[in-house]
This record gives sequence, structure tokens and C-alpha cells, in this order.
Amino acid sequence: MTIKSKKDAGKLTLTVTGRLDTSTAPELEETLKESYGGVTELVFDFEKLEYISSAGFRLLLSAQKTMNKQGSMKVINVGEEIMEIFEITGFSDILTIE
Repeated sequence: MTIKSKKDAGKLTLTVTGRLDTSTAPELEETLKESYGGVTELVFDFEKLEYISSAGFRLLLSAQKTMNKQGSMKVINVGEEIMEIFEITGFSDILTIE
């Protein structure tokens, strides 16, 4: 997995490529912890995300909880396969997906 981080004023965009699973989620979690300060809008770009596991879902829920207190969060460019997983798990009702 690779993470590209772009911070512009209060907006943080994280572009995640590859697999978001048990072995890679801690890296993304660390990036988030280091970057939350001053962020009012968090955007996950999943255009090149190939797979997401329950560890990835836990991370998204945690990020959503944090952003509910300090701003907004959305997930963009979700591929068909990942979107299907979001819908089956009910995450499409919890997260803002564009």
C-alpha cells in the first residue's frame, strides 16, 4: 500500500493505493494521527484501492468519529468492487461516499 498525503489549509486528502488490510492499516492510522491537527475536511481517495479488510473499516470508523468532532469526512473515487463491499457491510449508509 502507498499513501499520498496532501494538506491544503484545513483540508487533508489521502490517496490510498493497493490493499488496506491488517498489515497496512497501522501505517495509514499513523499518518492520520500525525495529520489530524487543524483538519476540518478529511478526504480519502480510493480510486486505486484494490482491497479493504475489516481493519480498514475499523480505521475508517475511527477517522469518522474524530472528524465528526472537528469537521467532515468523505470517501471519493470508490471503485465498483470496493463500493459493493461498502454496500454489503452497510458502510455506504455510515460514510459519505462520492
